[in-house]
Amino acid sequence: MYRIARASEFLVIAGIGINELKITKKALVWPLQKCRVIDVTPVNYTFEVNAMSAEKLPFLLPAVFTIGPCVDDHERLIKYAKLLSHHARDSHDAKDLVQGVIEEDTRVLAASMTMEEIFKGTKDFKKEVFDKVQLELNQFGLLIYNANIKQLVDV
Repeated sequence: MYRIARASEFLVIAGIGINELKITKKALVWPLQKCRVIDVTPVNYTFEVNAMSAEKLPFLLPAVFTIGPCVDDHERLIKYAKLLSHHARDSHDAKDLVQGVIEEDTRVLAASMTMEEIFKGTKDFKKEVFDKVQLELNQFGLLIYNANIKQLVDV
């Protein structure tokens, strides 16, 4: 059967004649092969991360991340297809994974900085959070398309 994916989708084919996975936009799917459609539209995740500075002073980091599969890198798209594509795009599993990565990296980074460093270098702090989160999400084939960290709130 001939299958064609929509603009924001890819076909993931596995089975006879394919070593691991084949990811494509259109394909002829033979008997004894399975074809699944994955949606690669980015999803918005909104969080309020409670973190603590090196002086043990708590603060709140409200953030919105737009995260989705990396469609420009075939290897990362395969990672996504293997690890996360069986979850619904807005499922609790995917949200918990992303939230866990963001919270962990933010807390670790904040714990190594004083409150003055965090609030004075807000732009640098935001960039560090972005870079560390992206590094962790790479192993799941995900890419941060946009990250908006709102004003830090001293609790």
